[in-house]
Amino acid sequence: MGSVYNIKKNTWKISGHGKLQGRIIYKKGIKMIKSFTCSQCGKSFRRKYNLEIHKRIHTGEKPFTCTQCGKRFSAKPNLDIHMRIHTGERPFTCDQCGTSFIQRPALKEHMKIHTGEKPFKCDQCGKRFTRSRNLKEHLNIHTGEKPFTCTQCGKSFTRKSILKNHMRIHIGLKPFRCEQCGKSFSTKPNFDVHLKVHTGEKPFMCDHCEKRFSNKQCLQVHLRVHTGEKPFTCDHCGKSFSQKPSLMVHMKIHTGERPYKLFTCDHCEKRFSHKQNLKVHMRIHTGEKPFTCDQCGKAFIRASVLKAHLTVHTKEKPHSCSVCGKRFSLPQTLQVHQKTHTAVREYMCFECKKTFTSSSNLKTHERIHSREKPYKCSHCHKRFSQPAYLKLHESIHTGEKPHTCDQCGKSFKKLQNELSHVQNKYSLLK
Repeated sequence: MGSVYNIKKNTWKISGHGKLQGRIIYKKGIKMIKSFTCSQCGKSFRRKYNLEIHKRIHTGEKPFTCTQCGKRFSAKPNLDIHMRIHTGERPFTCDQCGTSFIQRPALKEHMKIHTGEKPFKCDQCGKRFTRSRNLKEHLNIHTGEKPFTCTQCGKSFTRKSILKNHMRIHIGLKPFRCEQCGKSFSTKPNFDVHLKVHTGEKPFMCDHCEKRFSNKQCLQVHLRVHTGEKPFTCDHCGKSFSQKPSLMVHMKIHTGERPYKLFTCDHCEKRFSHKQNLKVHMRIHTGEKPFTCDQCGKAFIRASVLKAHLTVHTKEKPHSCSVCGKRFSLPQTLQVHQKTHTAVREYMCFECKKTFTSSSNLKTHERIHSREKPYKCSHCHKRFSQPAYLKLHESIHTGEKPHTCDQCGKSFKKLQNELSHVQNKYSLLK
């Protein structure tokens, strides 16, 4: 099992790391080194005990069990270190900032934050790292390799830490709990971002418009509004998107796949693919309108609708159509308009296959099939599928006639009635 080497004067058996690769013994006055070699992989050890522990890597033997969580270990020192997670013991403290760690190597790595030391450099992009394993995982970005695969769903990842966080989705583990509201999170970065909701902290500011964000990722996505960058491109039609989730939703137009909608409204049973969309939708039922115009006091369900409304007061229409010159207050409205020139109808109804130029038109159309009428009159129990229909109906109760003829001052409930009035009464005078 072991190998014995004669050591002559000033001659040593040295490993590649500059250490003696065995135990020094004396035999008849001659210095000798004894090493214990693994028959499986050829790795050598100075002590027989270390070799026995090493062999458990090959056999899978883990005789030491944590009494708190049941996790098993191949060596007792590893169990002792693990127990510090449960006891909260962190014996290694940084003398620069006071942060404590469970293991000495973790403290050693942390110290590089203060020294700025990043000895490991990527040959592809020049990015530097404090640890060699971080560099190794980073290289997977360039090679496209994703060696860490989830055994539950088959999804692959470039880093082991990402896989570890992903696995919590399947087991439902959310170890990071907010003491303010009780909400739990599967990863610490998400937990840290959430805490800023309570503190109101938004340390990341856009240099273009001074809008602030609670995390760097949101700022990076926001910057694409100013740069026009759309890095996610559809392979089928060439349309590009600023965010990957938008591309994934768009792809379902080509595949014919129904969007996966996990979140259901308790009032009307409408389903949503994102929890935030459900949260906004619920305001239709609750009547909540948290975004108020400081000019006229009118309130709105969404911030985007308030932003569009403000152009009523400013009369600003900075976005112009390159084909017909028509101007619009919002870029989204311009984009919808431009499709009237190109005849692109990329939004398809899964029920009847009818296509539309905008997602809002599709959503309105889908209510024909679902018979959903989310807009309720505040004066009676009548409900409507569109806000425009509700507004028109409520004028019966209020007596409001918002459309006024510039010629004679007569008012009408419907724009169509005003236009008919002008055409019939004044077209003959021209």
